Amino acid sequence: MAQTKDTVINVIGHINPDTDSVCSAIAYAHFKHAVTGGQYVARRAGQINSETQFVLRYFNVPAPDYMGDVRTQVLDIDVQRVPGVSAEISLKKAWEIMKTDALQTLPIIEKDNSLLGLITIEDIAKSYMDVYDSKVIATAHTPFHNIVETLDGEMLHGDPQEQIMSGKCLIAAANPDLMESYIEKDDIVILGNRYESQLCAIEMGAKCIIVCDGSMVSYTISKLAESKGCYIIKTPYDTFTASRLINQSIPIWFFMKSEHLITFSLGEYLDDIRDTMAKKRYRDFPILDWTGRYYGMISRRSLLGARRKKLILVDHNEMTQAVDGIEEAELIEIIDHHRIGSIETMGPVFFRNQPLGCTATIIYQMYREREIDLPKHIAGLLCSAILSDTLIYRSPTCTETDREAAEELAAIAGINTKEYAEKMFAAGSNLLSKSPEEIFYQDFKKFVVGEVVFGVGQVTSMSQSELESIKDKLVPYMEKAMSDHDVSMMFFMLTDIMQAQTELLYHGNGALELAVKAFHLPKDTEQIILADTVSRKKQIIPAMMIALQE
Repeated sequence: MAQTKDTVINVIGHINPDTDSVCSAIAYAHFKHAVTGGQYVARRAGQINSETQFVLRYFNVPAPDYMGDVRTQVLDIDVQRVPGVSAEISLKKAWEIMKTDALQTLPIIEKDNSLLGLITIEDIAKSYMDVYDSKVIATAHTPFHNIVETLDGEMLHGDPQEQIMSGKCLIAAANPDLMESYIEKDDIVILGNRYESQLCAIEMGAKCIIVCDGSMVSYTISKLAESKGCYIIKTPYDTFTASRLINQSIPIWFFMKSEHLITFSLGEYLDDIRDTMAKKRYRDFPILDWTGRYYGMISRRSLLGARRKKLILVDHNEMTQAVDGIEEAELIEIIDHHRIGSIETMGPVFFRNQPLGCTATIIYQMYREREIDLPKHIAGLLCSAILSDTLIYRSPTCTETDREAAEELAAIAGINTKEYAEKMFAAGSNLLSKSPEEIFYQDFKKFVVGEVVFGVGQVTSMSQSELESIKDKLVPYMEKAMSDHDVSMMFFMLTDIMQAQTELLYHGNGALELAVKAFHLPKDTEQIILADTVSRKKQIIPAMMIALQE
């Protein structure tokens, strides 16, 4: 489907976002908007860690909104914005609206847009065919102005806002003597221009007389009616037509469905509503907005036009690291610096993958290639991401290109890389106050090799004592995490930035044996300390994959 400037394209990182994932999403959304003018929105697929929070606060950039699932939602289909109507309008008015707008269902709302009920063409047909009660107009508390409107009439005397609360509706077709036997107080009497019939109805206490055929009402009758509290409505219709139409003045609340309504919200996923819609015979279903107010209507046919969410992935390209529902989304681009993983696309996409230490370096190159100026805050975010991913250039994944990019970006952002990085890592290393879960998911990824699925998490600190203090928290938590993620083995890297070494925690059958084999350790190893090792991507994962494949 061709992109338009109104199409929202979400730029999103992996489900355990680190500084590179978040900052690259923000910077690339800014870049794409600058190049195309389109709507590119940065998102995050998980909780932002302390280090990234520091970076965003430092450069006064709001955190991207959370998007935990990219399955198609109600908001991704064309919701018909059918205006709601008042419960007081007449059946005739409702029918006219539905006929004009080719609607099958009409939503009935309160003044604050709360949904009161629904009325369908079938409901209106039944109301017209099934009503034989001559008192139904009073039972429904029909206001006089509904009758005036329905009969295209004119109220010569009376209060059009008053509701009819008692009495029946009848036609005065007999002579006055006979009329006296069936006209009662508060009745509504449909009649012609016969003076005697009008006089009799008023004298018998009728609440209203409806004079047909546009007939003139004499001054005497008008004054008598006023004195007796009898209202007068004049209509151009004959008595047959008036009697046929008058029940259409009943307010629609009397016939609407108001209980057990099936509604959906804008945020609901189509997977969740399809079954409900299939089980019900309703043609249309009301949609509520984020505040629970009426928004519009959809039908089963509406689902056929659902638009898949459009995504650009940054800093990952594997299903296990992607946001939920990725298989339903339309991938537009992928910008990454990791190994090429398992994500499949329906068609060709723009894919830029370079062996650099950080996705932000690639994005900076794209700014340079297109000669787009970087605002100070964007330069600061990209620089922060590079410093974080390369551990201030200590990681073996760091290239000279990364270092040069970071220093150039620092100059634009007005920061000193060494001093700023120390503050950034200090903010991210405040691990002692965090729960085991918060620490574990600060940077966690799953990997698949053949039939083996394993997870590797990592935290970095500039303090070895801090890492030692959180170790006792993490070891028991790894068993729970392994169960939650249904993996065979679980590993966790406690990385000391200053010493450039990692202690590798492990859990699960075969985990120790895999680590011993991957890193060529003595067979009696229990505590795994890996010197000159800080990179999961370049030092830990490749070694484990080779060991699993051998």
